[in-house]
Amino acid sequence: MRLGGKTAVVTGGASGIGRAVVEAFVREGARVAVVDRAAEAAGQCAGQLRVSGGEAFAVAGDVGSQDTWQEVSGRVMERWGRLDVLVNNAGYGIRATVTDTSWEDWQAIVSTNVSSVFLGCRTAIPLMRKAGAGSVVNMASVAGQIGMAERAAYCATKAAVVGLSKAMAVDHASEGIRVNCVAPGTTDTPYFAKISRHLPDEQAYRADLAARQPLGRLGRPEEIAAAVVFLASDESSFATGSVLTVDGGMSVW
Repeated sequence: MRLGGKTAVVTGGASGIGRAVVEAFVREGARVAVVDRAAEAAGQCAGQLRVSGGEAFAVAGDVGSQDTWQEVSGRVMERWGRLDVLVNNAGYGIRATVTDTSWEDWQAIVSTNVSSVFLGCRTAIPLMRKAGAGSVVNMASVAGQIGMAERAAYCATKAAVVGLSKAMAVDHASEGIRVNCVAPGTTDTPYFAKISRHLPDEQAYRADLAARQPLGRLGRPEEIAAAVVFLASDESSFATGSVLTVDGGMSVW
């Protein structure tokens, strides 16, 4: 029970990596607020966690909106009276170069991938300060560390997450608040499957992506969740401002 007694907020928690994080947190003893723009999926996720003996509730909303974060903080404090862990996991990307990316797409990706991290941390850190300590885990990506073809906006926003996290780690270390990142490689999530199944040759596409990793396969959501649990828990008490890369070796080619 590495997270026993801790309360956590996980964004994008209704599916994929976020869902794996939420499930791992509950297994480790945490109480979890599942935040996702997909209201039905978030509610189902929280309900299933409660059925399995966990303590969880759902908040539906856009994490790039201040209103959503006001609702999250209000409900967390009303129900549990403290916040110990924030996982800013919500994010997405599109396949496009800079010249092929519309201004509307750019703004939407920045809102979801970067502004949500800013707003989440601006909301959570004062609550953690009241609790005397806290851990923030922001979902970066290997794409924020290396250049990737036709992923301009995604690479830019994930690099911004790393820079913001390092700055916050310095700013809040003296308050006992740690800020770290997990940088996944290509992970086999429902979102990835939804994209790939519409391609002319899905199996060839998956094989090509698997070959980018020295380990020769895609990552699994639970493998990324394990890294998040480590950074959220007291086991990583001497880690702040770090980027834990979990990419099957993709970034070392």
